[in-house]
Amino acid sequence: MKLLSRVLIALIAILHLYIAWFEIFAWTEVGPDVFSTFDADLFPETVDLAANQGVYNLFLAAGLVWSLFITDPLWRFRVAICFLGFVAVAGIAAAVTVGIDTGLPQLVPSVVALAATAMAHRGEARVTGTAPKPADG
Repeated sequence: MKLLSRVLIALIAILHLYIAWFEIFAWTEVGPDVFSTFDADLFPETVDLAANQGVYNLFLAAGLVWSLFITDPLWRFRVAICFLGFVAVAGIAAAVTVGIDTGLPQLVPSVVALAATAMAHRGEARVTGTAPKPADG
């Protein structure tokens, strides 16, 4: 499960690197093909906005890649869950504001990766005895 979690995290990071590239560097060239229902005149007018969105996608990718290099199991889990959660929220926002076909490619893989990461962490915590203690109260 740990390998599956890491592969999914890496694939989602690659997806967000592609989205960042697309939004930062190829918005006016590729955008009209990807968003064919939008007026083509919209793309040159929104190039700065798209580039800004691309930076956010770059941050998502950076956080996911960072999580792959953390050696402490608990912190690796926390960082991965945090950034996968961000991706899931971005997928929901895209599905609501742009279209379901835009949001699902972010939402579905992130939810699957969240589940795989949680199961991998649970298994690792059992083996290493590092499971977090329940909060008092």
